[in-house]
Amino acid sequence: MTREAELTTPGSAHPANPTDLSLYTRAAHTSSATIIHEYSTSFGRATRLLSPEVRPQVEDIYALVRIADEIVDGAAAEAGLAVDDQRALLDALEADTERAMRTGYSANVVVHSFACTARSVGIDATLTAPFFSSMRRDLSPVDFSSDELGAYIYGSAEVIGLMCLRAFLSHEQVATERRMRLERGARRLGSAFQKINFLRDLAVDWTELGRSYFPGIDPGRLTERQKLELVVDIERDLGAAQDAIPELPDNCRRAIVAAHALFAELTDRIRSTPASRLLSTRVSVPTRTKLAILVRATAGWGAGSSR
Repeated sequence: MTREAELTTPGSAHPANPTDLSLYTRAAHTSSATIIHEYSTSFGRATRLLSPEVRPQVEDIYALVRIADEIVDGAAAEAGLAVDDQRALLDALEADTERAMRTGYSANVVVHSFACTARSVGIDATLTAPFFSSMRRDLSPVDFSSDELGAYIYGSAEVIGLMCLRAFLSHEQVATERRMRLERGARRLGSAFQKINFLRDLAVDWTELGRSYFPGIDPGRLTERQKLELVVDIERDLGAAQDAIPELPDNCRRAIVAAHALFAELTDRIRSTPASRLLSTRVSVPTRTKLAILVRATAGWGAGSSR
């Protein structure tokens, strides 16, 4: 790593005499870090359990994902942008991201901060391209086939887990077999998170955005049996992800235990919520329960005690 790269890595110690680039990078990361705490109290709290070296990198990843998601999920449309305009914005964001990952600079502070992290931990277009592809899919709200849904979940959620994993492992020598197990766990956890959000956001996705993510299921007539089949599938993903947690490094294990437990609690609550109510109710975890989960994770509960 060059001296310049060391200066511009988010989360690094402030240099005594910052260069223009290192100062800009610090300011860019500050902007990115704000986004996670504005948009997601649960995930934002869980990230506080990450080590100080890893937390800024995860914040940078989340920020890019969030601004892309806002282009396709409401903010851009609310501002009056047509679908073609949203697609053009998304294309421009992807092009800017790829250019910044090559050059180390963007005039968009969120893209700049993400690119600094990406260059530091080894994130490249093999992960960002599937993500942007899935975001584009949301601009064409037609029913998914099983294969299309698998590709969508990979790009919209599993690659986010893989990006974070690269940050977690960036300072470790990891055997190939262990890396593969951790990658499988990261993908299954991302898949579970996405499927849970499909069920949580059923009302908005179906009634407002016209999206139907589950092949062969009419969201407006979701039956209890169909809901339970989806919940069981999520629980399988959570179980597979939990098996990999003990192999995670110390810099992230407690945060992942907390995130896993929060979504496991959500899954339990969806299981106990009648299918008919999911079209009018967004299931959530009460703040007191969230805090209890975070306290258990902070106290060092093992991966097997994530509930």
